[in-house]
Amino acid sequence: MGTKKAHKGSFESSLKRLEVIVESLEQGKVSLDEAVGLYEEGIQLSRECGEKLKATELKIRKLAKSVGGDFEVTDLDQE
Repeated sequence: MGTKKAHKGSFESSLKRLEVIVESLEQGKVSLDEAVGLYEEGIQLSRECGEKLKATELKIRKLAKSVGGDFEVTDLDQE
């Protein structure tokens, strides 16, 4: 199983790749060098997923109800 370079993709694709990496490492059927590469890729993907979740959380927290009763997302600057 070859390592893939981490890239910014959708949250779902990054999470799926992270799951594949974890499974590969748990099975223990990869060489030490490949395991280190997978671990590094997994750390990067984990960071990217964390950043995406944090950004999404901030967006949701800024969801505000407008005067007309509709919900709208406001920028952080508009507090």
